Amino acid sequence: MKDKMKVEQLSSVNQKIVADGESLPIVMFKDGTKLPTGTVATMIHNIDRYNSGERADVEQELELAIPVLYKLGLFDLFKPDEWLSQDNLGRNYIGKLAKTYANEA
Repeated sequence: MKDKMKVEQLSSVNQKIVADGESLPIVMFKDGTKLPTGTVATMIHNIDRYNSGERADVEQELELAIPVLYKLGLFDLFKPDEWLSQDNLGRNYIGKLAKTYANEA
């Protein structure tokens, strides 16, 4: 898998879901990989925003999260094709991003 993780940038995006004065840490896994916490919660928040019609910033934030979501194993649990949905545009967008990322890896 290509190392496309932009940890600091994604960490900044993830801060948008917490109250003022609170912060989400970046944690280090045993293999030395650093990942920002809050990525899954932020993805869910951004899917809601996407479904409400927001696009530009939301699309960039969702794309930024894909490498971390792969590293966390989310797409082992729910394969990219399982995200494809006609009823949920945000979820569908995640599926397309995940498939593209997997094909580039």
